[in-house]
Amino acid sequence: MEQLLKTIAQGLVEEKDAVSITTDSPLEDGTIVYHLHVAAGDMGRVIGKQGRIAKAIRAVMKAAAVRKDIKVAVEID
Repeated sequence: MEQLLKTIAQGLVEEKDAVSITTDSPLEDGTIVYHLHVAAGDMGRVIGKQGRIAKAIRAVMKAAAVRKDIKVAVEID
């Protein structure tokens, strides 16, 4: 799952080396929270107009999580 998120993010940004992901320990309901970190200049590319790209990233991650029978959440920092 982490690799999928990294691949998506690197396809969107200019500074591919600045993309990093941290993972929190699972929450009480079993949800795994991924924190996506990108360069400040690329933040707009990842969020998109009115958050549309961020919503799309979250939708893809949730769809992939359903196939693995897990719960995920994506935070963009």
